[in-house]
Amino acid sequence: MTATAALPLTNLLGMSRQEMEAFFLSIGEKKFRAAQVMKWIHIEGCDDFAAMTNLSKALRSRLAEVAEIRGPGVVYEGTSSDGTRKWVLEVEDGSYVETVLIPADNGKRRTLCVSSQVGCSLDCSFCSTGKQGFQRNLTAAEIIGQVWVAQRSVGPRRDTANRPVTNVVMMGMGEPLLNYDNVVPAMKLMLDDDGYGLSKRRVTLSTSGVVPMIDRLGDELDVSLAISLHAANDELRNELVPLNRKYNIRALLDACHRYLAKCQDTRMVTIEYTVIKDVNDQQAHAEQLASLLEELPCKINLIPFNPFPHSGYEKPSRNQVVRFQQWLYELGYTAPIRTTRGEDIDAACGQLVGRVKDRTKRHERHIQSIQIDAD
Repeated sequence: MTATAALPLTNLLGMSRQEMEAFFLSIGEKKFRAAQVMKWIHIEGCDDFAAMTNLSKALRSRLAEVAEIRGPGVVYEGTSSDGTRKWVLEVEDGSYVETVLIPADNGKRRTLCVSSQVGCSLDCSFCSTGKQGFQRNLTAAEIIGQVWVAQRSVGPRRDTANRPVTNVVMMGMGEPLLNYDNVVPAMKLMLDDDGYGLSKRRVTLSTSGVVPMIDRLGDELDVSLAISLHAANDELRNELVPLNRKYNIRALLDACHRYLAKCQDTRMVTIEYTVIKDVNDQQAHAEQLASLLEELPCKINLIPFNPFPHSGYEKPSRNQVVRFQQWLYELGYTAPIRTTRGEDIDAACGQLVGRVKDRTKRHERHIQSIQIDAD
């Protein structure tokens, strides 16, 4: 007699409320069990059904037979001298992704930078992550699992006085809007009161400008929107952000206007501008940027370029970044300079690399070009 193979366990970690309700109905339980288990997973950080004491013993035993709560494996956890924490996480296929928790305001605000892809399918010229190539999209469980790991490391969400994660930014490895079908359910869990209970103003999606998906996002969610702009004219942005060749600056800004029009409250877009020495840091660039954005409700974040080997770019001096900020101020813009955090553990903007089994061969081509240049 041939033994019957055991069915794979259902991972509950990445399930939305609707998916969780459907799961419990499928095993003959009431829908309200979904909210109970969601609270155990996301508020308590629990991965053991036996510990879920408001469920009957019979249900706990049944869940142990058919389901699991499985997050990414922690390969590395490090804390920077400035308090920034970085996790290297192993996902299903053995790849590594990175997520970073940045404390601010004396620890009152803790912003988690979350990855959406293994590597990045784009190839922005100033970003170390992009040079690693691309393997695949992360699942909803692997995306929300980053929040779950970080929160469990700090403490349960019920501790409102010491909330483990107060803000989430989809600014880690990958382009979130090219993994729309997994990113949006994960963000909905971030917003759900039985999930992570975050305000839509405290969840930010950063995109390099996938115009059709910005429009689609506006139809489903009104989280905060950030645009990786980095240049104020198409010629330079084509070089820095190759996606601009498909969706140029005008198309991108028009999509931003449409997104804001769909929001239920007054909102601004965050413009991310990486300042690179002798590339986009001159007064003429500041004037172009101010002119370009004059009709868009926005705020500008200036990000000093974080060097990585063989990038071909240099970090601007602090004085030059401050000069650029002053030019924008004189043109009517407040443009805070983002403090470089976690640089000593390679956790700063553009430095997340993980471990990518690059199916695009981009990393291989990048290394070959470096060797040719060296010769």
